Amino acid sequence: MIECPSRMEMQSSLKQVQKLLSDQEAAYLQSLRTLRKKLNVLQSAATKETAKSNDGTCLKLETPANGRKLGKAQTPGHEVHFLCDPGYELVGAESRVCQESLTWSGQQPTCQNIDECASSPCLNGGTCVDEVNQFSCICTKGWAGVTCQSPLPTFFVTMTNTSAATSSAAVSPHTVSLVPAVRPSRCTQVQGTTHCTCAPGYTISGHDTSTCTDIDECELFHMGQAGRLCLHGCVNTPGGYRCSCPAGYNVTPDGRNCKDIDECATRQNNCTRDQLCINTYGGFQCVRVDCPRIRNATYSKTSPLRCERNPCSVDNKLCPQAPNSISHHHLSVVSNLSAPRTMFRVSALRPMGDTLRFSLLGRGLARRHFTVQRSDRQTGELVLVSPVQGPATIEAEVEMTELDKRVQLARYITKVTVFISQYEF
Repeated sequence: MIECPSRMEMQSSLKQVQKLLSDQEAAYLQSLRTLRKKLNVLQSAATKETAKSNDGTCLKLETPANGRKLGKAQTPGHEVHFLCDPGYELVGAESRVCQESLTWSGQQPTCQNIDECASSPCLNGGTCVDEVNQFSCICTKGWAGVTCQSPLPTFFVTMTNTSAATSSAAVSPHTVSLVPAVRPSRCTQVQGTTHCTCAPGYTISGHDTSTCTDIDECELFHMGQAGRLCLHGCVNTPGGYRCSCPAGYNVTPDGRNCKDIDECATRQNNCTRDQLCINTYGGFQCVRVDCPRIRNATYSKTSPLRCERNPCSVDNKLCPQAPNSISHHHLSVVSNLSAPRTMFRVSALRPMGDTLRFSLLGRGLARRHFTVQRSDRQTGELVLVSPVQGPATIEAEVEMTELDKRVQLARYITKVTVFISQYEF
């Protein structure tokens, strides 16, 4: 038989429960006060850090030594790009983005000297000496040339001495007029036999041992086992040859190939202050980037190559349909570049919707030679689908649209201008 507790016992139990709840409430309030103090400390620290970041902007980035920095905007969402001077390669991020936390993405890049000797350009035992934007070779005995690629030949003939008259004639000094393609041989007599030799790059001219004729290396070695002597043009010289390049190019340290002259980096251009100098193969282009003038929207330039739409007014219903930003990029390629080939990538940093759509705008050459395809959910690629014979300039526009439940949230236009050179090297 179960006995019911008396009223006194129930009151005592209720008092104990009430005391327990009071203790729990006090402990909870104390925890809240402690948490509030910690939050205040964190908020104070965040406020100081924001103040250090110059009122809602990221800290200014340093320009790497031997390099350049493109872009001055320091507000969230803006990018800064980095380039290195000729002879240096970029190590680290090519671009950094100012994040919502007012910190920059990626690591600060540096420009390191390119080791031109890394590919072992010196042949036949030659020693490579690395220099800024070039190299030089110290050749072993018997070899010459920029990369020690040419042997030092010795041409000689042997003549039997049949008479004193011919012998004395063979060893007497020769008086041959020095013209570019002809020079006298050097003869010596050893045990009744006359040996005649020529300087490197010359050979005995037929039966006349007193005359050395220049060897036309451009004709003789036009297509050797290693290919042509010169990538572009070959000029025969007395005792040798030299390679030539078209305007806008210099001969590379190996003496055979052609290297584009960067007129923008070396200031060999006539671009004005309000223009950007874009280096191309064999030349340069002066480009002026202006923000578009659209009836229902206005734009401001946030970097030398980027324009962003200003905030739309509440009563302007067409403004949100205009592109949020328009970026300009310039590429320089050689003529007849092999295809298919990815030329440019467009990505979304912080997708807001559930769908990203990439498309190629415009018609003409851009449609004929390019297409846009997706490489992953957030990235679209501009792909060259057929080679282009230069010289030519093609402008392609890549559109990236953000959608949420099929409703447009934002549009971004990337204008890619491709400069195709006249030559294929």
